[in-house]
Amino acid sequence: MNNPIASAIKQICDDRGIPQEQVIEALEAALAAAYRKDFGEKNQNIKVDFDLKTGDSRVFDVKTVVDDLPPEEETDEKDEKEEEKKEDAKASGKQEELAEVEEGEDERRRFNPKTDIQVSEIRETRPDAEVGDEIRTELSAPAEYGRMAAQTAKQVIIQKIREAERTILFDTFKGKEDAIVIGVVQRREDSRVLIDLGKVTAILPHNEQIARERYMSGDRVKVYVKSVGESNRGPEIIVSRATPLMVKKIFDSEIPEIASGAIEIKGVSRDAGNRSKVAVWTTQDTIDPIGSCIGQRGSRIQMIIAELGGEKIDVIQYDDDPKAFIANALSPAKISSIELFPETKIARVLVGEDQLSLAIGKMGQNVKLASQLTGWNIEVHQEGVVREYRKGVKDADDQDAGEEIDMRKSATDEDRTDDAPPLIEN
Repeated sequence: MNNPIASAIKQICDDRGIPQEQVIEALEAALAAAYRKDFGEKNQNIKVDFDLKTGDSRVFDVKTVVDDLPPEEETDEKDEKEEEKKEDAKASGKQEELAEVEEGEDERRRFNPKTDIQVSEIRETRPDAEVGDEIRTELSAPAEYGRMAAQTAKQVIIQKIREAERTILFDTFKGKEDAIVIGVVQRREDSRVLIDLGKVTAILPHNEQIARERYMSGDRVKVYVKSVGESNRGPEIIVSRATPLMVKKIFDSEIPEIASGAIEIKGVSRDAGNRSKVAVWTTQDTIDPIGSCIGQRGSRIQMIIAELGGEKIDVIQYDDDPKAFIANALSPAKISSIELFPETKIARVLVGEDQLSLAIGKMGQNVKLASQLTGWNIEVHQEGVVREYRKGVKDADDQDAGEEIDMRKSATDEDRTDDAPPLIEN
């Protein structure tokens, strides 16, 4: 590649990370646009082949061989009839008939003189031509293009290269969905924070931020890639710091037993920035799932806490038995008894007086996270108070029943006459 065009293509590929084939395609599209601008005719489908080694280009009029279609007059008459049938179907409300007419419109192929050539016409010069063949007629390549054509070619090249860049970036980050990446805080726009991920800027929405964190320009942060979409300006990447999935991903990366599959994370509930509960499980008797996650002297869990900015982590043992799982989820509180109501997914938990505040947690945090983790709506009650309440309800019912009997007795005494026999009490 000793010609200047080849050198320019190589530099573009190196600078922008675009494959050479895509840059050549952009150049060929630009040359075709320039040719059409200065030399093209109405029904020509211009394609250009560029030779990277020599720097030369060849111009072709490319057409596809199609079946012979009816004369234009007949086609117009058929279109008018189909349009009448379509209007009649709309007026009568016959949806099935309307669908058939529209399907027939989609299936009917129209002859395009710019891209198609009829088989009877091409066989006059090429008897062996078949329907579907591509006919390439070479045209004379110009020695140079005019100023307007060159400007058109420049715009096409810029547009094609930008499209290629957007496609590459989208494909790259689409593969990073559900992963953690490191970025640099760029700036704040209203309630959103823009995170520089290298060749693209990600968006950290307000509801995906941790309330007590402050994101200053230039700070390096770990974020979870929540979604990657397409927009006119390139890939639109939404990242998060608050999702429970971020906790799970950090556990995956920091705990070898989880990465290998020996320990499984059954669930994560999170109050972002304050506290998380992680349920772990293993089928191997030789592995302690909680101890493996905490590490020697808490080394592993402290590393995870540091990654989350000091957020507290409760690692609990998962259990197939809902009662045991709920009891574990409410730790460090000690549970006296649990009553389940499967129809409403309510779990009524009784605890001692000294365990009540511990089970509920500050502003209900512990019981809320336990409910999210287990999938049960957990109600925490103090054991003694509930028993006294139940006893009081029973006494009240008995008292009401006794008063009702007395009232019935009084009413009976008042109603009886002197000749009536005395009321016999049981």
